[in-house]
Amino acid sequence: MSQQAVEQTLGKLLTDESFRERFFTAPRETVWAIGLRLSDIELAVLSGLSRSALRAFSASLDPRICRLRLATESSPEERQP
Repeated sequence: MSQQAVEQTLGKLLTDESFRERFFTAPRETVWAIGLRLSDIELAVLSGLSRSALRAFSASLDPRICRLRLATESSPEERQP
């Protein structure tokens, strides 16, 4: 609904790998869990972003501004046998 919520979501998508994985699995639930309210259009547009492009851009960021993945967290790829 607001530009601020879109910007916060984009920021989390770029700096928080765990959030990014949860978002692409359950977008609405993930943003609502952190208190962000996006319109259906905003949610659809953000959900349509390229995961690989977000991952690549995220990798180019200084790690000091990114959330570290905790050792107890695992990616979906790591969880599969």
